[in-house]
Amino acid sequence: MTLKNAQEGKEYIVQRIETDDEELNAFLFSLGCYSGEPITVVSHRRGGCVVSIKDGRYNIDPQLAEAIII
Repeated sequence: MTLKNAQEGKEYIVQRIETDDEELNAFLFSLGCYSGEPITVVSHRRGGCVVSIKDGRYNIDPQLAEAIII
């Protein structure tokens, strides 16, 4: 299941990131979004979503939400 289809308010564990873009992988890693880390969808907005990773909240666009497998 992708992050785009996740329930609001429920904590998930990131299984993998499906992208060939190394820059995007590095960006997600800097946020703390990588395999084995917990992630919570706070709300869905215009196809994307607001997520809580570690101590921060981030707005994830729809394309990125599809790349994060939970």
